[in-house]
Amino acid sequence: MKVNIKELSIRRATTTDLPKLAEFLQFLVVAERPFDPTLKEGEIFYYNIEDFISDEKSEILVIDYKHQIIGCGYAQIRSAKPFQKFESFGYLGFMYVSPEFRGNGLNNLLLNDLKKWVLSQGITEVRLEVYSENEAAVRAYEKAGFKQISTTMRCDIS
Repeated sequence: MKVNIKELSIRRATTTDLPKLAEFLQFLVVAERPFDPTLKEGEIFYYNIEDFISDEKSEILVIDYKHQIIGCGYAQIRSAKPFQKFESFGYLGFMYVSPEFRGNGLNNLLLNDLKKWVLSQGITEVRLEVYSENEAAVRAYEKAGFKQISTTMRCDIS
């Protein structure tokens, strides 16, 4: 669906957005299951969304189109490991845009607003995780300036 940018806003999430955000989280889980055989069946909650709304070290944003939430994402300030060049970094996650609105550059708009928030916290390093087999997502993040630096590997030895 073609989006009229003038009817779109990206804003901070509120507790009234929680039901829609919980729904989006389950859509993400379903989308990620083919890439991760370690995920449990049924509903999974990677994190407590309400905590992100109230946490001063987190910013959760929603994409509002014609008074309908069609996407979301969060940034969180995290401590770096002692051997890294920086003390803190911005971690991005929960990136979701409803399927019928994809292809309008909305994920990029959301990424830009999350990056601005991270910069406003005095931080210039931003990271995220994406399944390497999720080629569409990898391409989208590379287009937004991200580069791969590691791959997590696993082996079932049972």
